[in-house]
Amino acid sequence: MNVNYKQVKNSLCVEMIIEEIVAAILAKQPELSEQQIKEMLMQERVRSGGLIGDETLLRLIAVRYGVEVTKQVELNGILSSGRLFSGLNDVSVEGILVAVFPVRNFGGEKSGKLVNLMIADEDGILRVVLWSDKVEIIERGQLQVGQNVRFLHGYTREDQYGKVELHLGIKSRVEISSNEDLKIGYPDVEKFVSKIGEIVNTFNNVHLSGRVKEVVSSKSFTKGDGTEGKFMRFILVDDSAEIAVVVWNGKVDVLEKQLKPNVCLYLVNGKVKEKEVGGFEVHVDSTSFVQIQPVTLQLSKIGDLKEGDIVNVVGDVSSVDMVKEVTTSRGEQIKLFTFELKDETGVVRVSVWRNQVEQFRDLKMGDSVTVENVFVKKGYGDKLELSTRSGTQFKVKVI
Repeated sequence: MNVNYKQVKNSLCVEMIIEEIVAAILAKQPELSEQQIKEMLMQERVRSGGLIGDETLLRLIAVRYGVEVTKQVELNGILSSGRLFSGLNDVSVEGILVAVFPVRNFGGEKSGKLVNLMIADEDGILRVVLWSDKVEIIERGQLQVGQNVRFLHGYTREDQYGKVELHLGIKSRVEISSNEDLKIGYPDVEKFVSKIGEIVNTFNNVHLSGRVKEVVSSKSFTKGDGTEGKFMRFILVDDSAEIAVVVWNGKVDVLEKQLKPNVCLYLVNGKVKEKEVGGFEVHVDSTSFVQIQPVTLQLSKIGDLKEGDIVNVVGDVSSVDMVKEVTTSRGEQIKLFTFELKDETGVVRVSVWRNQVEQFRDLKMGDSVTVENVFVKKGYGDKLELSTRSGTQFKVKVI
């Protein structure tokens, strides 16, 4: 009989390492038994589909119990994000791409490029960093949000917040996969979205989905180092509550032209902070990703209007007034034009201010008008009316 002594030696070495890991876990956690560790190992074998060796699975179990593991660990097969820890080598993951950040250049002794991505798998959302030549796949437009992707032969590190992320270097590979190729069908970011009403201060980061209620203009400020910074705010609402979102610096330039009332979005990796006056707000910086959803105009019925809302309304013109000159509280002379709009639920007065008046010179009764991004307030006689804003838009269909 031929004996492969090298295989026998390797097998014995692995068994010895496994025994050492089990002993280290028991020493750190004496309340556990060897049988309990074996049961945990069995569960991990099932979850990994048999693709990961017992030594690696035991190392993962050890980390959960605060047992120090050797950093040089090699993994075979696909690993889910929930099983990663810092210091692993030859790691492969797969999931659906939920975020692609802009490519960044870096200098120093070795200049190059990097790009941050985020993928979702069955355990959560994982940041993936592509370096140097791997960035080309982004620059060529081959990777898009929503694609199923495999990242092969990477290594893990902790980011500045202590979260594990995957890095892809020279030996790593990126594969775009079909649903049939994937080990399982992966969810999109919606699975990991939190309800605004459930936010508590224990979140390090949060993923949200909702509709923009209001956008506040951006403002500039001077940073501690003397450079100029920028921030803006908007109100995000879902079916549970609403929350203020603060956007910082470079993200302002990206989002300022895209954000407007009633657009829907996904916000990935926002930072929850407590406000001085109580409650919470979410901060968006360079580590966050905002995906604007295709806009579908949400129309409000006149009979359902509520004071303080910003709405879109469509109706037929039921009366038209003359253009007036009015004086504001600051002594400014401005133009005001009013008309009434009706639908099957009611009638509302619309006040058009300043230069927007010119759009209605030829408006007449019976015309159909769509008013977008208009403010609901109490007017004469405490009746609700619609008042235009700088971002209000009109579409007039002449009869």
